[in-house]
Amino acid sequence: MKKRALLSVFYKDGIAELAAYLNGAGWEIVSTGGTAKYLQENTIPVTDVSAITGFPECLDGRVKTLHPAIHAGILARRDTASHMGTLAAQGFSTIDLVCVNLYPFFEKAEAGLSLEETVEFIDIGGPAMLRSAAKNFRDVIVLTDAADYAETIRGLRAGSVSAEFRKRLAGKVFNLTSAYDAAISRYLLEEDYPAYWSRSLKKAQGLRYGENSHQSAAFYINTGRPGALGAMEQLQGKELSYNNIRDLDLAWKAVCAFGLPADNTPPQGEEDVARLLPEYTVAASGTPVCCVAVKHNTPCGISLGRDLGEAYAKTFACDPVSIFGGILASNVRIDTATAEKLGELFLEIVVAPDFEEGALELFRQKKNLRVMRAPRAPREHQECVSVDGGLLVQSANRKLLEKWDVVTKAAPDSADIPDMLFGMRAVSYVKSNAIVVVKDRAAVGIGGGETNRIWAAELALNRSARLIAAAAEKAVPGITPDGAPARVLASDAFFPFPDVAEAAACAGVKTIIQVGGSNNDNLSIEACDRLGLAMVFTGTRHFKH
Repeated sequence: MKKRALLSVFYKDGIAELAAYLNGAGWEIVSTGGTAKYLQENTIPVTDVSAITGFPECLDGRVKTLHPAIHAGILARRDTASHMGTLAAQGFSTIDLVCVNLYPFFEKAEAGLSLEETVEFIDIGGPAMLRSAAKNFRDVIVLTDAADYAETIRGLRAGSVSAEFRKRLAGKVFNLTSAYDAAISRYLLEEDYPAYWSRSLKKAQGLRYGENSHQSAAFYINTGRPGALGAMEQLQGKELSYNNIRDLDLAWKAVCAFGLPADNTPPQGEEDVARLLPEYTVAASGTPVCCVAVKHNTPCGISLGRDLGEAYAKTFACDPVSIFGGILASNVRIDTATAEKLGELFLEIVVAPDFEEGALELFRQKKNLRVMRAPRAPREHQECVSVDGGLLVQSANRKLLEKWDVVTKAAPDSADIPDMLFGMRAVSYVKSNAIVVVKDRAAVGIGGGETNRIWAAELALNRSARLIAAAAEKAVPGITPDGAPARVLASDAFFPFPDVAEAAACAGVKTIIQVGGSNNDNLSIEACDRLGLAMVFTGTRHFKH
């Protein structure tokens, strides 16, 4: 009996070559619509599917292959006499190969089309045929990926397509259709926490290893909403590693929290500031130029500047040791002069919206440096963390502050408020427990990842004192060389004891911004009043684990 193949593809890559081989090997090729036309244009004989079903396409092409003559031909078990008898009684023939790829719902869901237009790209017949063929993979070869055509042809030429390869092809069907269905579900439901959590993710690349060299890893991106990392372009350097991608994600989120001019993205929490402190909205944004250095998934420097050179100098000065081997992110185009400074360091990655050609020329001299062009700010509104046997899902941390309560007798100096808001944005990206000490719109001391808050505060205050002393001896661009201590301390969460307030006062801090809400708030408030500090409660915690 003559073998029969059903070919119906949206993406035509390689299909003419596959069809030409099958035709030459004596197979009958059945096809539909655009695929049939394409094959005929390539001088390959085709039987239209309506000749098999005895029924014309209808409903504007919505119904073509949804017919017993198709699905019985696919699903019939060749080793079951009753199945083969039914085919014979009905005048149906077997279909021995199904090659289908699906309407481009992934792309169209993000194309800005109307609901009615997008729904038309939900494929019905394609997934139905694929699932039928995959269920009966022992008898039917099922293809969804052009990369598998060549191996299929080799097997057919050799006289046998192995059972193991057929099984893998069937597995790829359900891998594809589950992602396809997940994308449709997410598009139609528009729910943050549906009854069943399904994400449509596509493998972007295999990774050499994971967090450590003995762990395997891969990188997946959303099919329907690729986000900032999916839009990034690597201009040079080695392949990104697992740790690189995690650090890159954090660095880009942190720098974009202060606005991304190239994407017209406002600073994070600007609506909160405008609501509570409208007179400080512009000051809170500061200059749009931000520079962030990240090491081991936490910032080791973060600053605003009048230009990128100043922002980078302040970021570098915050921790000139930890930045070695780290990631440097800028929310503006990297100029040649700044690239020269970066060239003095060993960095893993530099990421920015764009680069001057002179900057790229300098970076090319460092072949292992990964240079990433990032045109888009982060857009994912949820975050996921894997746990054993499950997944934690939460909304992204986009709120800056809920309130602005001055809880002490002293009020913040108006000149300190921009630094307070800068500090609260910065500290939300530092691992908890986290403290950031701020001067001149720059983190001059960062303490993070500590198991108690006083240790984080002591680290940040000690580092701040050393930097300010160094700036007094040798000018650091953008940091006032007056030797005066930093005036602002920001905390990601409340103070359970008065010790942080007392340590801050001893270091010369004049204003504290924190969430408030501890049962012992009064102890910290009393300490601040006794020591002459101003303190503001924001009502918004910024834990980061």
